[in-house]
Amino acid sequence: MFPSYSFKLLEPMAHLSIVYYAFLVGLKMDVKGILRTGPKAMKLALAGIFIPFTLGAGLYFIFLIEREKLAGCFFWGSTLTVTGFSVLSKILENQQILHTEVGKTAMASALISDISSWGFLALGFALTSSKRNIQWSVLSTIAFILLCVYYIRPGLNWIIRKTPEGQGYSEFYICSIVSGMALSGVITDVCGTHPMIGAFVFGLIIPNEVLEATIVDKLEDFVLGILMPVYFVVCGLRTNVDVIFSDFSIILVVLVIIAVCSAKVVSAIIATAFADIPMDEAITVGFLSNAKSIMALIILEAGQIQGVLTTQTYSLMVVAMMVMTILVTPAAVRFQPAQNISPYKRRTIQKAKSDDEFRVLACLYNTRNVPTIIHLLRTTNSSQRSPMSVFAIQLVELVGRASTMIVVHNSRKAGPRNPSHIEAQADQIITHFDNYELRSEGVVTQVLTARCPYTTMDEDICRVAGDKRTNFLIIPFHKLQTIDGEMEDIDPSIRSVNEGVLANAPCSVGILVDRGMAESRDHAQNIAVLFFGGPDDREALAYAWRMVDGTDSFLTVVRFISSTDEMQMDTLESTDRNHVSLEIDDEREKLLDDDYLNKFKMATENSRAVSIYELVLNDEEETTKAIKSMDEHNHDLYIVGRGRGMASPLTSGLADWCDCPELGPIGDLLVTSEFESKFLVLIVQQYSNTKRDGSVRSSNSTNYVEELTRRPSGSVTVSEGGFNSLDSFRRWEHDT
Repeated sequence: MFPSYSFKLLEPMAHLSIVYYAFLVGLKMDVKGILRTGPKAMKLALAGIFIPFTLGAGLYFIFLIEREKLAGCFFWGSTLTVTGFSVLSKILENQQILHTEVGKTAMASALISDISSWGFLALGFALTSSKRNIQWSVLSTIAFILLCVYYIRPGLNWIIRKTPEGQGYSEFYICSIVSGMALSGVITDVCGTHPMIGAFVFGLIIPNEVLEATIVDKLEDFVLGILMPVYFVVCGLRTNVDVIFSDFSIILVVLVIIAVCSAKVVSAIIATAFADIPMDEAITVGFLSNAKSIMALIILEAGQIQGVLTTQTYSLMVVAMMVMTILVTPAAVRFQPAQNISPYKRRTIQKAKSDDEFRVLACLYNTRNVPTIIHLLRTTNSSQRSPMSVFAIQLVELVGRASTMIVVHNSRKAGPRNPSHIEAQADQIITHFDNYELRSEGVVTQVLTARCPYTTMDEDICRVAGDKRTNFLIIPFHKLQTIDGEMEDIDPSIRSVNEGVLANAPCSVGILVDRGMAESRDHAQNIAVLFFGGPDDREALAYAWRMVDGTDSFLTVVRFISSTDEMQMDTLESTDRNHVSLEIDDEREKLLDDDYLNKFKMATENSRAVSIYELVLNDEEETTKAIKSMDEHNHDLYIVGRGRGMASPLTSGLADWCDCPELGPIGDLLVTSEFESKFLVLIVQQYSNTKRDGSVRSSNSTNYVEELTRRPSGSVTVSEGGFNSLDSFRRWEHDT
């Protein structure tokens, strides 16, 4: 495809591409991740470096013909030590085992191997240079690295601090950084190694994550989409499969390929003798560690450029490297850990038994969400008889050199001495939730940090919720209230994350909105549930029910009924048979609403903390006036259902004008309208099991007879029909 003379034109462009690529790798690499590596992964990584290096160097002598190419063994061995961190991360993420124990161990081991491969490359260039210049090459390269770490990095940090916050980085600023990268490449080339070593080190010392993300955003598509394909073409032109079998039999070549493919597996098995690693896990990590990145190609090409690898030995290792990488995905599928197949039934609050552990996953986009979440959790009733486990997950957007990962924090372990901004926030969150656990009865907390891009953040949240088998998932609203009372949009991407969670959550979900209440009180004492009907409203009532069991909180339940319901019922009964299923579904939901409300009324019959009202209205205008009139009673927490699939004359007009459809019509009204009082709003969506035919089955199989034995008896004095009348509601409304 490419004529022979094109090689001389493509090769300079290919070498320029790997300089840019090395710079991007340095930007993305998280060196601090090595400090977080556990002893198990560290031993696997060290075994996966030294044993494959020794095996690769030894196998090279089978193909050694010319004594002057003896140094080629170093490049063969170095190639086998490579484990592509980014390549392995994508494979594990696609197979959904990235956050398993095996996945975490393999990724931690791959990070160490990836960093060590750059050292092997630099050392390889130094060894194959002129023998008189080896010492100069090694010492000058080390001196350059120290200069970058102790002088250039602090200088860049000083310049970044002088940049006004929020101003961003200009094109001149970015061009200056790229020029610094080019200058670093020239310096390491003069030192006798390679320009890409200098570019890699310069990318590694960039101190600001926002600057890293900006540079990557501007360069990555150009480098990976335009420059790197040229490099792959050059590597392909250097490869000649025919010469592999020119001097040796096919059987010998196949045996060598099998040997090099098993190097990482053998090293992982040997590591089990020195580390507490199960054999099956070690074999799995060994196979996964065979994932090779572009770095392996770079090392091999460097050996051929330096004249120590022949076309035969270069081509053989390229083929072996391709075979190893191809086998990683089947190995990931074959050795995928068995999932927890025990039944996960308690996916809703309505189904959760009061004497079972109530499991909550609370999401935190920033530290401003912490007081709001803890305020709601304190309001949720917990005791030794009704324990609660809270998993707080700090969500961090993936920028710069950070890699996708979920970290479980140990509250009793001291944090780093010089924490980054994210680590400092995690320490604050851990402190808040530790205090909450100490001041609460029957509560156990655990804090996690998830680093992931916004595009996949909802998937990670849902995966953690499923792994933790939670009953309820709390996500903060994407807007926060400012000092002047306006709702300010934090980040539009958060809204997309919340919508993804609502669509895919494995349990019930609540969107929590703070309208200035979280800082004023320890917990909510005056709670209101606005009940219009449907599974979401029943779930909202079930959560409020937990809050008034043995607490000092007062609960007001207002049921809104349309005056046209009876007329609509008659209309449905007179329709043709094609609409029978719709009639049955609507009627069934109404019966479920009546049944659950009656059980709630009977169970709270003697409680002075619960008041129940029934309000018959005509349209959405009366609904809006009634809800706004409740502002006089200074409720500090409103709990409402999202209202999916429920069409009512009382909310149909409101749904057409929603600013935030993910909140539902009533939630949107409470959040976007003007109120004088301060309060929290919790919009609840009940988990539903979507069948293949598209119909939705709500969670309504709760054993209410059993529920009656769990809940304390009591309620206010009610009318014969089970609820206070409209006149009673009006008296309550105007009661001072």
